[in-house]
Amino acid sequence: MATLADVARVAGVSSATVSYVLNGTRKVRPETERAVRAAVEEVGYIQNTLARSLATARTLSIGVAISSASNPFFTEILQGIEAEAVDRGYSLLVADPRDDPDHELRVVSHLHQRRIDGIVLAPSPDPSRTMRYLADHDVPTVLADRVLPGDYDQVSTDNTESTAALVDHLAELGHRRIGFVAGLAGLSTTDERLAGYREGLRRNDIEADPDLCREGSSESESARRAASELLTGPSPATAIIAANNAMTIGAMRAVRDLSLRVPEDVALVAFDDFPWADLFTPRLTAIAQPSREVGAEALRLLLDKLDDPGRDPVEVRLESRFVHRDSCGCRTTA
Repeated sequence: MATLADVARVAGVSSATVSYVLNGTRKVRPETERAVRAAVEEVGYIQNTLARSLATARTLSIGVAISSASNPFFTEILQGIEAEAVDRGYSLLVADPRDDPDHELRVVSHLHQRRIDGIVLAPSPDPSRTMRYLADHDVPTVLADRVLPGDYDQVSTDNTESTAALVDHLAELGHRRIGFVAGLAGLSTTDERLAGYREGLRRNDIEADPDLCREGSSESESARRAASELLTGPSPATAIIAANNAMTIGAMRAVRDLSLRVPEDVALVAFDDFPWADLFTPRLTAIAQPSREVGAEALRLLLDKLDDPGRDPVEVRLESRFVHRDSCGCRTTA
């Protein structure tokens, strides 16, 4: 059976350096970490997790509380967390708070009782009791996707400017009646994307019309109803922005139910790309978020917090990407 010394010999480093890398107890140069992990694979070294846990006084388990786990966006965040956790020798305990503050508090307390070392949380619309519980019990916490005011470690994407860019594009195509299907009230992502929508209207000299902004509650059926209202009023929208991928599906259903065509009758663009977006006809123009990197960065922040509990909180904003396809009314070849 391969030993720590075997890994050190193949990597050309000391056994202490190998321990730093595998246990995450001290930062090393990236090239050194790559050499150690390559040596682990080469010699087939299997770390003794129990011994490591006893040595570090940690359980080597991380709690993850993310709502709507069936949503592809959150699924990819979870995949990013898991990949980084496995690479660092941690296991995950996963729970779905269902965007319900009461249930959120229950699942977070249950995770804490399983003696997790820390938690990655996508907070509900009213997470005050949950955040108080985590603070009272001194549970290291990182917020993913949804941010909160205050001194928290958190990682998310640029919601405001990305949404404004969707409005810019539709305005450039001549649209003045641009509808918006907003997410669940109380979420930072909803507030920021709504702010981006309004900013896009402002800088394109389009007067904001309250009738063109409807709540889709971040789920498909509510979004279908909201989009139907946008498309059947006395002065209907000629373009719609759906503020997440689940609501995009609902908006598409509304267009189908009304026997309308995209983009001939209404342009449709979305915040949140998803793997099959380019299989629709027409293909969906969307903002693509670096969802896996959100998860991986959240886990990295959490492990950094475990190594240095006294460090200042860190907020990370990752850039999103405008994916230009056909549903906006443009003809593209990509």
